[in-house]
Amino acid sequence: MVRKTIALALAAVIPALGAFAAQAADKVKVGLMLPYTGTYASLGNAITNGFKQYVTENGGKLGGHEIEYFVVDDESDPSKATENASKLIKRDQVDVLVGTVHSGVALAMAKVARDNKTLLIIPNAGADELTGPLCAPNVFRSSFSAWQPAYAMGKIVADRGHKNVVTVTWKYSFGEQSVAGFKEAFEKAGGKIAKELYLPFPNVEFQPFLTEIASLKPDAVFVFFAGGGAVKFVKDYDAAGLKKSIPLYGSGFLTDGTIDAMGGSGEGLMTTLHYADNLTNPKDQAFRKAYALAYKAQPDVYAVQGYDAAQMLKTGLEGLKGGKFDKEVVAKAMETAKVDSPRGAFTLSKAHNPVQDIYLRKVEGRENKLVGVAEKALADPARGCRM
Repeated sequence: MVRKTIALALAAVIPALGAFAAQAADKVKVGLMLPYTGTYASLGNAITNGFKQYVTENGGKLGGHEIEYFVVDDESDPSKATENASKLIKRDQVDVLVGTVHSGVALAMAKVARDNKTLLIIPNAGADELTGPLCAPNVFRSSFSAWQPAYAMGKIVADRGHKNVVTVTWKYSFGEQSVAGFKEAFEKAGGKIAKELYLPFPNVEFQPFLTEIASLKPDAVFVFFAGGGAVKFVKDYDAAGLKKSIPLYGSGFLTDGTIDAMGGSGEGLMTTLHYADNLTNPKDQAFRKAYALAYKAQPDVYAVQGYDAAQMLKTGLEGLKGGKFDKEVVAKAMETAKVDSPRGAFTLSKAHNPVQDIYLRKVEGRENKLVGVAEKALADPARGCRM
């Protein structure tokens, strides 16, 4: 009788132990490799907040899998990127890498992810190569390519009657590609680039460039700057008296998350981006309300991109149908995602880049107010992608 009782007890315990083991194995490790110090710190924090908000909305799980975080400050330093990404993959054994903001860091991350066949979701960095020549089955982007908002602005500036434009940006891949995208559309519409001005990242000594702009007297100026650099440029441009005489345009990163710090200098600036502060879709309204409650701040495009990175991962994990993590299955499921984003629903191109509306916005008070749709469902050309 005792033996029978023990056998029955073991019969009850063993399945429970098996279920516990399966539950433990069910956890998905996510490596957040983002900037938490330096020029882009606010961007990294917003992306992290957005990602975690979506996970929280889903009870701490995505597709039934508990999410465990491993966090690294990449410091926006490309020289440290390979080591940082390798540590997350080899030491922490993350299933998914999420990062980053700086395109130079993201390019190194993509190489490590490709070499190790680790799933990578890029929640900001727009370097064209990431969904161009470096495209891969395991590399996805929840944000944009440098080409998308810049190309849309090139058309807008030409449509507004400007014929002669000076461009200014940091001399690194994203800045150069933003100028190239703008230039492609602007020149196609008959415009001329008077001069391309570059300075080293993250240099913010703009005075020599402002003097040159005043001397060249273009019809308008197009720039790419973000974070603290964007604040400094806009304030210096205004202080130099150029804002009154030479219209300033930019990709939306110029004014996203930076308006308050600009004071009145940002008022009236027009930018193009895949998000605006007064969209009317229900998803955005719910997102903004929840974000404000959770973080006591208004969300920006970076928070949206983090939120949507988590949405994309959920779609991928749902493809597992309760099974163990399989990166190939997850990637295949993510390819088919239709993301119900606060920016408006989007799908992914064959190169895994969002096909999305690009909005024209204008700074009014503390918001990037929607003016209209600059480009509907704009797909990056993904030049060089052989996937």
